[in-house]
Amino acid sequence: MEQHRAVVVGAGIGGLTAALALRARGWDVTVLERAADLAPVGAGIGLAPNALRALDVIGLGAPVRDLAAWQGDGGMRRPDGRWLARTDAHAAAARFGDPLVLLHRATLVELLTSALPDDTVRTATPATLADPGDRTRPARVTTPDGEFEAELVVAADGIRSATRAALFPAHPGPRYTGYTTWRTVIPAPERPFAPHETWGPGRLWGSQPLKDGRVYAYAMAAAPEGTHAPHGEKAELERLFGDWHHPVPAILAATEESAVLRHDVHHLIDPLPAFHLGRTALLGDAAHAMQPTLGQGGNQAVEDAVVLAHHLGAGRPVPAALAAYTAERLPRTTALVRKAARTGRLALLSARPAVALRDAAVTAVSRFGPGLVLRGFDGIADWRPPVDGEPARVS
Repeated sequence: MEQHRAVVVGAGIGGLTAALALRARGWDVTVLERAADLAPVGAGIGLAPNALRALDVIGLGAPVRDLAAWQGDGGMRRPDGRWLARTDAHAAAARFGDPLVLLHRATLVELLTSALPDDTVRTATPATLADPGDRTRPARVTTPDGEFEAELVVAADGIRSATRAALFPAHPGPRYTGYTTWRTVIPAPERPFAPHETWGPGRLWGSQPLKDGRVYAYAMAAAPEGTHAPHGEKAELERLFGDWHHPVPAILAATEESAVLRHDVHHLIDPLPAFHLGRTALLGDAAHAMQPTLGQGGNQAVEDAVVLAHHLGAGRPVPAALAAYTAERLPRTTALVRKAARTGRLALLSARPAVALRDAAVTAVSRFGPGLVLRGFDGIADWRPPVDGEPARVS
């Protein structure tokens, strides 16, 4: 077995970050991606201060920070436009040491892939775990073109991870949350607006600017699993949100049907017993898929990647390093999966008395200023990556 050889299954944000972090620790890495190219499925992604500090480890924190578009006020609103809570970009940066950066997923994927050697990522190469390995034998991955043996396999193959199912066949897997999401990116509307997330009865909408002037919009609502709008997803969004405050109608008017992505939301509310077995580690959604209500799914995948590389670079045997990875990441991500689920239930309350009570509570808290509103991200956004000789920590 070749010394320090790793195979990463999946070329999403977590898999690419893992490849860079492992290479920085001296590993020879091959990334296997089943898709024919790396055009990312999705629209925008918010990178919080915790992920920015993780990206610092692989030298990409600074170029991502340069893409920050949020400079002023923003916050939470009601469908009629009334502000429930105000937040401020400067207050957030002061509290957590960094801004929130919203960018297109394609931009982040390009930054990550451009930092890797050209031959690192092999597209159109579906991979199957044949053997997770153990202390005495390598892990093995099979592809249509042959087999890879490696000292380490990193499974970053998403929420429907076949590797997770192979490692832990008794686990129930992802469960439907009861919610579906829509996402799109449009040119900037003529009238300016403050970044916001708006909570209504049983649904929410978000409008966020990107650095290049475009707008990332997302929506979430209760829906039966697997359903689709009979007259198109744009028409469904207009039905659900067309009478909400500016800029929602303007965004919908500028939206092309073909640009609307709809996905049901599933999560791993049942935690895995571990994030590894033998010489194989799970990362990102394959390990801890969560609701998008905290905006932490991609952020946690980036955290996973740098923590995994940290432990594998400490000179200990791979199985011991992976056990340390599980011990560090499983409690944190389990807590965030559960917190995201609680936030989803709160955001999508549908009974009018419960909605009125929620809105009143949010408004009351906001009167104490953005610091109290931001406190909900204490222990999340203030995470700092491990350094040699020290574990990861929160400020």
